[in-house]
Amino acid sequence: MRRTFRRLPHWTATLTWKAAAFITVMCCGLAALLGVLVHVSVTDQTVGEARGRALDRLAEVTTEYEAGNRLPPGAGVDLPGLPTPLRELAADGKRGTMVGDQDAPPTMWAAGPTDGGRALAVQYDYAQGAHTIDALDRAIVWSSALAIGVTLLVGTFAVTRVTRRLHATAQVARRISAGALDARVNDPRAQDPTRPQDEVAAVAGALDTMASSLQSKLLSEQRFTADVAHELRTPLTGLHAAAELLPPGRPTELVRDRVAALRTLTEDLLEISRLDARSERLELDSEALAPLAERVVRASGTATDVRVVRDVRVETDRRRLERVLGNLVANAHKHGVGPVVLTVDGPVVTVRDHGAGYPEYLVEHGPQRFRTEGGSKGHGLGLTIALGQSEVLGARLSFANAPEGGAVATLTLPHPDRSEGPSGAI
Repeated sequence: MRRTFRRLPHWTATLTWKAAAFITVMCCGLAALLGVLVHVSVTDQTVGEARGRALDRLAEVTTEYEAGNRLPPGAGVDLPGLPTPLRELAADGKRGTMVGDQDAPPTMWAAGPTDGGRALAVQYDYAQGAHTIDALDRAIVWSSALAIGVTLLVGTFAVTRVTRRLHATAQVARRISAGALDARVNDPRAQDPTRPQDEVAAVAGALDTMASSLQSKLLSEQRFTADVAHELRTPLTGLHAAAELLPPGRPTELVRDRVAALRTLTEDLLEISRLDARSERLELDSEALAPLAERVVRASGTATDVRVVRDVRVETDRRRLERVLGNLVANAHKHGVGPVVLTVDGPVVTVRDHGAGYPEYLVEHGPQRFRTEGGSKGHGLGLTIALGQSEVLGARLSFANAPEGGAVATLTLPHPDRSEGPSGAI
């Protein structure tokens, strides 16, 4: 029979819980160790004193018994209730003491040999000693519980302060990875060199330094890209005008084609630099999604099948949305295999081809600039721009490969208003 184990809740994986559990276990272990040591020490002392008194009294009773005097109460030969081990010890000619485990009031027995192989025994009241040990045990338990509780509260408070700072650092790290390069931890300890620097402050300071350096480098690259693109526009405009003056022919067509490709690349670089700088501003308007998709396909001049499952009106920036859909359609025709299908299903638009699909790196990490595979033409900027514009729109653009083959780009737009028009295919 296979045994199944239930997993612990997720909150048990937190550092606070682990620290609290560790502190509790250590405190319990320490309290148990100290309690045992104190209990053994006090018990040995108390029992030792009671045994000494019992043996002293046994010596006095032995003297009285040998003198033929009347024995005091609690003393006698073969007294009832005398523990059997102690009776046997006296029969062997030895003296000894023992606490009776069946006596209602705790009693310390002392016995020694006498004539006829009998045992001369005395009883000594051990109630006070037993009460002292019981009171000590209760005090150890309550004081240990109190010490564990106080230590746990103080330790949890101290650990929570550390984990709160770690959580703040982790949140800033996630914001930086999401693109907010101006996010900083600003830990007070890291900002004040005169204060003691702990490990959390060191991590927070290192993260802030890394973010500042990364932001500086990215801003420098963005400025470089924008400056290069701007500087190229003027000579490209003159080159384009000069190409138009060339006599007709194959060489002229090649020159014009290369100039046009260079101008497109320059405009793409400018658009990417604006997206990186987050300087884009939305111009929202209510748009019917299906007619907009049809216009994009007609403007592309490609044989793209448009299918409308459910049409909706969305609040969006029409120009940016047309740019995203246009780039997806163009990429499907350039790098995929027909038929290319654009489907509108509510606020979700998918563009699919039937080629070899997206590269593995693109599906896992998204499009990367100036990276293409398979010897295909292009600079990898079309999908990068589509992804950037979709983020400006507040939409989500994802890339996947269909199980039966082909690349699938899915654009999910936010907050559709209402459905309109019949469903069908166009």
